[in-house]
Amino acid sequence: MSNVINVHELTRRFELPDRDVVAADSISFHVGAGEVFGLLGPNGAGKTTSMRMILGLLKANSGFAEIHGFRSDDQPEEVKRRVGFVSSSAGVYQWLTAHEMLSFFGDVYGMSPEDCEARIELLSELLGFEKFLHRRCAGLSTGEKQRINLARAMIHDPSVMIFDEPTLGLDVVGSQVIFRHIDLLRDQGKAIILCTHRLEQAQRVCDRFGLLHEGKLVLGGTLAELQQQTGRQDLVEIFVDIIEGKYSSKEISAPEESSV
Repeated sequence: MSNVINVHELTRRFELPDRDVVAADSISFHVGAGEVFGLLGPNGAGKTTSMRMILGLLKANSGFAEIHGFRSDDQPEEVKRRVGFVSSSAGVYQWLTAHEMLSFFGDVYGMSPEDCEARIELLSELLGFEKFLHRRCAGLSTGEKQRINLARAMIHDPSVMIFDEPTLGLDVVGSQVIFRHIDLLRDQGKAIILCTHRLEQAQRVCDRFGLLHEGKLVLGGTLAELQQQTGRQDLVEIFVDIIEGKYSSKEISAPEESSV
């Protein structure tokens, strides 16, 4: 499996009046085509900071991230062309209809009107929003808006998808829609990074995991490898141990980049 995403020793420090905070400390992992990598950790672990550096939205103090060989710090526009990003905090354009919003983003990505229209039709059927495709986004429910956000991220058919808490605020049905389409995107050969607090869903959908705590990649590998490293059977138990401080970089080091 060829690596589509390569993250090498990403580090980010923030200077506060009384101290420096290391939000991400030498984070390294890779993701191949047709693979879902779960970047998981409690609040404040460094997940969002890592995502922002990978996307080229935040400059790293050291280290780098590559998408298809393009470094996010040097060639952010090339990275953005190849990535779709879904976040719970991403808003919709309230005054536009769903169709108008998707057409706008298709134009931003340089799609022809014909290709964009065909893509919108495909995504509306795939994600089940034909009934509200021509409604203004202001009148949509939270779950409906998130379907439109997912379609926005997929409009240019990117080879990489990054999900940062995509189900936050959604009910069970809305969450299932998101995770079902993560499965579908993997089957299509996309390289996927998933950050989520829904550990039971992450355990089902992710092929490998990187578990963050206080900015460090503490544990990494497949579920079977994590079980072997910790003696625990599921992610919830492992997370409780991490939060309680059972594992640290001194006690158990993160696997080498080739394995994570």
